Amino acid sequence: MKQEPTSGPTGANRSAAVLTRRDFVARVALAGAAWPLGRRAEAAVNAGGAPVIHFFSKPLYKMSYRDTAAFVAECGFGGIDYTVREAQGHVLPERVAEDLPRAVEAARAAGLKVEMITTDITDPRGPHTEKVLRAAAGQGVKVYRLGNFNYDLKLGVWQTLEKLKPALKELAALNQSLGIHGAIQNHAGTRVGGALWDLYELVREADPRWLGVQYDIRHAVVEGAQSWPVTLRLLSPWIRCLDLKDFKWQQAPGKASIENVPLGEGVVPLDAYFKLVRELKVSGPISLHFEYPPFERATGTPTEEEKRASFAAAMRKDLQVLQQFLAKYR
Repeated sequence: MKQEPTSGPTGANRSAAVLTRRDFVARVALAGAAWPLGRRAEAAVNAGGAPVIHFFSKPLYKMSYRDTAAFVAECGFGGIDYTVREAQGHVLPERVAEDLPRAVEAARAAGLKVEMITTDITDPRGPHTEKVLRAAAGQGVKVYRLGNFNYDLKLGVWQTLEKLKPALKELAALNQSLGIHGAIQNHAGTRVGGALWDLYELVREADPRWLGVQYDIRHAVVEGAQSWPVTLRLLSPWIRCLDLKDFKWQQAPGKASIENVPLGEGVVPLDAYFKLVRELKVSGPISLHFEYPPFERATGTPTEEEKRASFAAAMRKDLQVLQQFLAKYR
């Protein structure tokens, strides 16, 4: 699964889109002008009907855009959640202006949508931030996932959150100016967002149209096996997109580890989850993740043909499970 060669500018054309303070102030002052675009984006994200189920492109990031789109469409998905980042990036941030339109065009040619992407954006003034978001908004992307934030143990938990707030406020203003929603994923572990209450502290004063949470039920159950409904209720006003996967515990005396498994085969309480999602009227595009073998930690040396066959079987199976739950709780 090799990426086809790409063509286009490199090196000298990787210009940094750094926001000056004057630029930022101007954006805030003109924020009202973005309202119509923002309303259209919000309406599209929260429109009635079945959500578009996107395939999270990380396992296929070495494939060409055309081959990825054809394969994902063949497996029955409605969209692609492209990785637009340095690590396992289907689209590299420095080439986003050239390559994201090609990726989206390939998806649309295969009958797929690209309503969401995954980025590593954490800094509103990062060298590629505005370029990535402008390209995404220009291609009709409605929501993007931010990168990860780490706690600074020297500052402490609370001070780390306080330090992050100004940058997130600035990023929300940039999102508003472009009519796109930025979402922080809750991720199990010791990073920001693992506890989920810390995400509430970061977004509670933000306009949900521009900044919020990509709720991941797998990670929420890892960290709150029984309390996850509380944080889902707490964060629901800021949720404009979801991602899904499943896991089970591997236990030994004094130790437990996580094994990712196909959807519906683990401990994630999908019935309770989708029932609550319906009750809270949470909506938006869904990204279905594949982080178990053969997608990750595969054994042996399968041929490309064997790999594609095993990928396709697993993708279709998980998609069918998800569709059954969506139909049950629509």
